[in-house]
This record gives sequence, structure tokens and C-alpha cells, in this order.
Amino acid sequence: MSAKLFSPYKIKNVTLKNRIVMSPMCQYSCPEEDGLVQTWHKTHYTSRAVGGVGLIITEATAVTAQGRISVNDLGIWSDEHVEGLAELVSLIKEQGAVTGIQLSHAGRKSEVREEIIAPSAIAFNDQYKTPREMTKQDIQETVEAFKAGAKRAIRAGFDVIEIHGAHGYLINQFLSPLSNKRTDEYGGSAQNRYRILKETIAAVKEVWDGPLFVRLSAHDYHEDGMTAEKYVEMARWMKDDGVDLIDVSSGAVVPAHIKAYPGYQVPFSETIKHGAGIDTGAVGLITSGIQAEEILQNDRADLVLLARELLRDPYWARNAAKEVRHEIEPPVQYKRAW
Repeated sequence: MSAKLFSPYKIKNVTLKNRIVMSPMCQYSCPEEDGLVQTWHKTHYTSRAVGGVGLIITEATAVTAQGRISVNDLGIWSDEHVEGLAELVSLIKEQGAVTGIQLSHAGRKSEVREEIIAPSAIAFNDQYKTPREMTKQDIQETVEAFKAGAKRAIRAGFDVIEIHGAHGYLINQFLSPLSNKRTDEYGGSAQNRYRILKETIAAVKEVWDGPLFVRLSAHDYHEDGMTAEKYVEMARWMKDDGVDLIDVSSGAVVPAHIKAYPGYQVPFSETIKHGAGIDTGAVGLITSGIQAEEILQNDRADLVLLARELLRDPYWARNAAKEVRHEIEPPVQYKRAW
């Protein structure tokens, strides 16, 4: 039986050569606070493309300057960002990988010096500033910022767009009842808490017809928070609204103890995939080819996202192929050593 990990995956007009995805990981490498691509980004991402990754999703890229996680994050809030991102896309594609961008707004978890905004005026913890509760105008401006970011992503040449709705950042803050205490149409019921994501998906799709992913934190690790089972309903709405795949992570919307172990988030991916009938990506302490193959063969996810393991080993695909006894074609320059 051939390895599913190295089988192609077609989504809309895009085909990945395998099901290995580089998960978005902040690099905190923009020293001038301008959000522009640096030499580090070109080296870091391109090396994983050389290493055989099928899809590379760049780190959380801020749709507004205020929405950065840190002042050293990549940005896409200005036309000035497009040139560097386009060069990065070109370098990655040249090495055979598909390119994705994660569009992000940090909300109350932003560490910028300016005023920060969130669905409700509740700080994440004692170390974070208290945000200002967003007005409806703020919400509409933020939705438009995601749309403008998508337009710039098109100009830069990205193949996939992912909306960041996880890890306690702005959209996640709206989705979870722990951080959303609003009493208007953007708070209260699940349908109301979903509204900003629905509007963001619609706005992005006005300009984007390629593959659209959403990253979710499928478990809040709090008795009053969201679970994968509760997210199944929202995942169905996302599918109806035109989302192609849900990238299933967990946690970080409120401070909580998370018992992490190999594959600890895979059951959440499985629950959402089968409960909502939508393709999913699994992520979280996935480190070996055999582990990744098990996830795919047992239909627990459609793609496998690797994060820190790809920081440790840019050539993870080669080692995974050996584990699952699948031959992959090396870069011609490396054949003598493969």
C-alpha cells in the first residue's frame, strides 16, 4: 500500500504534491516594526520547500498594524508589503512547494504600544493591556482589512489563504463565550459569536476564489468554553459559507493548563471532519512519518501540519519517507547524498 502522506491532495484549482504542511509559526523577525519581509524569512521558508514540504503557510500576517501579535511580525496592511511577500512566494514556488498565507488580527493579545481592541474589554491576563470593546464600525473596518489583505495576497501570488480564528486572537475571541461578553448581534448565541467570521469569509471570497482555510482552536480547556463537539455546528456553517478546510488546533483563548502529548489535538480534527463533513488538517506534537501516516490512513485528517518539528528538521519529509518506505525525488543538487 502506498503512503498516503506522499499522495497528492487537490483542493479547488491547487494540487499539493504531498500532505505535509508547514504550520504558521511567528518568526518575530521584522526589526524595523514595519512588517516587511526580511532575509531571514526568505531563508527560513525556502529551506523547507527544498526539504520537500507540500504546502508552506507563512506565519500570522497582520491585516492592520494594530492587529500585530508583536511589533516584529510580518504585515499585509499596506501595499508596501506586497513586493517582499511576492519575492518570498516566488522563492518557495521555485522549490516545488505550494504557498499559503495566514491572515491575522491579534485583538486583545496584541503587544503593540497603541490602543488594542477586542470583542469585550477584558484583558487576557495581568500581563496584557485591557482592550477597548470594539464598536460596530471597528468590526466592519476589521472585516474590510481582511479583505484588503486578501487582495494583497493575490498580488503577491499566494495559492492558499488561511483566516486565523485560533490561539486566542481576535476572531477566536469572538467565537468563544469566555472572551465575548457582548450583548449585540456579535455576542451571545453561537450564531452571533460566529457573525464576524461569517462576514470575514464573505468579504475575502468577494476577491478570492482559491482554497480558503480557517484555523480554529477546537478546545478552550475551560468548563464554560468551546469544545470540538460545539465547533461542529460552526464548522458546518463555514462549509456552507465556502471554507474548504479547517486547520484544527486548540487552546490559548484564556490562560489554561493544557495536557499536551503526541497527537493530542488529532481527536479534535477527527470530530470536526466527520461531524461537519469538511476536510481538516491535524496539528500538534506530530513528529514522525509513521504517526502522520496513521492519522491519514485512519481518516482523522486530510493534511498533516508540522510546526516545531520542521524547525528542528527542514528535511523532515525525507526522514518520514524512509519511515513509511516511500521513495521521494531529491533536489538534483542533493542526489549524491540522499
